[in-house]
Parts: sequence; C-alpha cells; structure tokens
Amino acid sequence: MSDEHNPLIPAGYDLVWSIVVVLVIALTIVALVTVARSARRLAATQALVWTVVVLLVPLIGSVAWLTVGRRAAPGDPTT
Repeated sequence: MSDEHNPLIPAGYDLVWSIVVVLVIALTIVALVTVARSARRLAATQALVWTVVVLLVPLIGSVAWLTVGRRAAPGDPTT
C-alpha cells in the first residue's frame, strides 16, 4: 500500500515545529543572558520587567529586548 508510512519517522511539519521551538528557546536564553549582563546598567525594576516579559512572551519579548531594550538601557556613567 502506498498510504503506509513509518510511524518512527516524523512528518515534515514535526521537524519544522521542532526547529522553531529550539530557535525560540535559544533566542530566549540569549535575551535572558543579555538582560543579566546589562542588569548593572538598568534599574532593578527595569531588569525585572524585561526578564518577566522575555519569560512570559518568549518570541516577542526576546526580539523586543534585543532590538529596543538594549539600546534604550542607559549607559554606565562611570565609564
């Protein structure tokens, strides 16, 4: 029969969604690391808010932090 398929081989959409999930998790980790590194420059509430946004809305929060948040963070006046 030509309609049979091997259940051990995932379908194409399973592979695509798996790759998307891995990329979103990697992007979230990168965003959290950069939030942690710039926490010295941010107020405590700003760092907390960015962390919560990145964790609760991973894709949008991570992209927002990496595009807008890092640039809007005030620089260290001692350097």
